[in-house]
Amino acid sequence: MVNFKLVLSDRNTTKSEVVELKDSSAQILLGRKIGETIDGALIGLAGKVTITGGSDRAGFPMRADVSGGGKKHILLTRGVGLTSKTEGLKKRKLVRGNTISEEVYQVNAVRSERGTAPPKASGKN
Repeated sequence: MVNFKLVLSDRNTTKSEVVELKDSSAQILLGRKIGETIDGALIGLAGKVTITGGSDRAGFPMRADVSGGGKKHILLTRGVGLTSKTEGLKKRKLVRGNTISEEVYQVNAVRSERGTAPPKASGKN
């Protein structure tokens, strides 16, 4: 059983919402990479969604320039995973690759196109 927390940002309203994805809707994200655009209807959302990043349970961030779904030690000078104001600093840090795997806990995404909301199933028949 795969569970993700999808943090979905909307650039028009500058607000974010957290959507819990479980089982079949979470399976759709497995194997996807940072930068891919998927149809939101597959995961129960309106419009199109672009994956922008994420992190695992321990807090290691995903980087778009590291291939695969595992963790790797890479030499960083700037960007995701390194916060430094010192000029010329290089540091070896542990980061996760750009592919969503079962170890990923949080997936960050941006709503790239708004669509009409899919009809929600009601409990009444």
